[in-house]
Amino acid sequence: MVHSKIQAVTERIIQRSEETRAEYLAQVEREHIEGRASARLSCGNLAHAIAASSDRDKNLIASGRGPNLAIVTAYNDMLSAHQPYGTYPQLLKEAAMRSGASAQVAGGVPAMCDGVTQGRPGMEIGLFSRDVIAMSTAVALSHDVFEGGLYLGICDKIVPGLVIGALAFGHLPAVFVPAGPMPTGMSNAEKVRVRQLYAEGKVGRKELLEAESASYHSPGTCTFYGTANSNQMLVEIMGLQLPGSSFVNPGTELRNALNDEAVKQLVRITEPSQFTPLSKILTEKVFVNGIVGLLATGGSTNHTLHLVAMARAAGIQLTWQDMAELSDVVPLLCHVYPNGTADINHFAAAGGMQFLIRELLDAGLLHDDVHTVLGDSGLKPYCYDPFLNEDKSGLVWRPTAEESGDTTIIRPVSEPFSGHGGLQLLEGNLGKSVIKVSALKPEHLKVKAPAVVFDDQDALIESFKAGELDKDFIAVVRFQGPRANGMPELHKLTPPLGVLQDRGFKVALITDGRMSGASGKVPAAIHISPEAVDGGPIAKIRDGDLIELDCEAGILRVDVDEAELAAREPAECDLSANARGTGRELFANMRALASGAESGASILF
Repeated sequence: MVHSKIQAVTERIIQRSEETRAEYLAQVEREHIEGRASARLSCGNLAHAIAASSDRDKNLIASGRGPNLAIVTAYNDMLSAHQPYGTYPQLLKEAAMRSGASAQVAGGVPAMCDGVTQGRPGMEIGLFSRDVIAMSTAVALSHDVFEGGLYLGICDKIVPGLVIGALAFGHLPAVFVPAGPMPTGMSNAEKVRVRQLYAEGKVGRKELLEAESASYHSPGTCTFYGTANSNQMLVEIMGLQLPGSSFVNPGTELRNALNDEAVKQLVRITEPSQFTPLSKILTEKVFVNGIVGLLATGGSTNHTLHLVAMARAAGIQLTWQDMAELSDVVPLLCHVYPNGTADINHFAAAGGMQFLIRELLDAGLLHDDVHTVLGDSGLKPYCYDPFLNEDKSGLVWRPTAEESGDTTIIRPVSEPFSGHGGLQLLEGNLGKSVIKVSALKPEHLKVKAPAVVFDDQDALIESFKAGELDKDFIAVVRFQGPRANGMPELHKLTPPLGVLQDRGFKVALITDGRMSGASGKVPAAIHISPEAVDGGPIAKIRDGDLIELDCEAGILRVDVDEAELAAREPAECDLSANARGTGRELFANMRALASGAESGASILF
């Protein structure tokens, strides 16, 4: 029995989306054509499509005897998370061959790393890369020679972009294929300690680089629970990839077996008897399941943007209010850094996704009447852990453990870390914003202090270095929204603000920009909407204004008389520095067209 609040929010989303969802499904129906893609191509079309294929694949595709699968890959060998994908295409093609299918690399999508661009000009095109990835996915699939898609992506904007692009081809079955996290390196607590020492000038770049390199040290996804691993949680709980496949390390026998099985399963769901297109999987109920998973794990705030944009691609209209109401009834079950000291490998070993999904299902907090890449069997198969069979020739799934392997990392619904989800909506006379509360200590849930206003993050850091911020204050960093400069993450501010908080000062941040999925120690009301460049109230805040940030009551407000605030002229900012350099000039139209944060900060919808 689904919880009454979960059901009520779901029904409201269905009603709100009735028209747009119907339009999307009608488009999907128009695109769907029975039979193999090769049958509708001219001989010239087909010859071009298979010219570089092996004789075996040429015959298979031309005859239509087996499905032809698209591989859309985010491979590059600079990103640790995506480096393992370099070997995937050949392995997936061989797996397809064993299943009587063919596979082709349909195209690549860009994959940038927020860890590399953090605090740098390149971060200002990061969010827009999601929409570029969606369009690149559409380009890859536009050749119309495929019966299904294998999507290879891990990190921040990459998975949401792939989902949006794949939904434009929602008549095709789709399976997402992860690469897995790197093994555990330096502890997160030690990494944070060294970062803060560097921020205080107590250690140099040599010591900082040694610590960072011990943390990010090998192929695989970074092990903290930021946006990349929140992506993997989402695509699994939303049924887009195989049970238990999210957090298996690269290069292991189990990882390879799961990749083989992903191909086999995609082949199965392309057949008429088990046909499961992506549009049938990504329904209103499945998006609610994704939000529940995000809340229960204290996942990345970036998904308050991405989930809205992904849903819109499926004709579904999500709002921050939906997320807030779900957060009222979804308990926080996980403590993974930055919400705790454990990393994602520890989470997986303690029970991981299988334990989490079973607990949420048993409590009526997830919809089970959904389709997944396994077909119409709902989420119960996702409560089973994958293992190699005895001769290591394939997989077996076994029921997950009855109890958590470590209750400091993952807990049952009966014993949550908090009765409230890890994200909160804030409202008041500054507009709407979101805040990640899963990593905040109770004494930091309420901050009331004077504003110190900055128009960029570097100005705050300079003020910190000058010793001007040793006091209680709320930092206002504005002109960081999608239309101003692409809405960069401001994670570079976490170490100095963390230092001030550790010194005993009451500090917080409010911004129309974003924070990294790795942030959370310092209260940060982010994604403030409307943004400053559009004349939002954040542009009217002045130094010394008293600001109240109350996570428990869901309040963010400036203590200024309503008439006075309305009469104030919004501040202006010279944004010309954002217009050129590091490729930013190519994204001018995106900045001009971007929607607000509440609607996904997208140029596509």
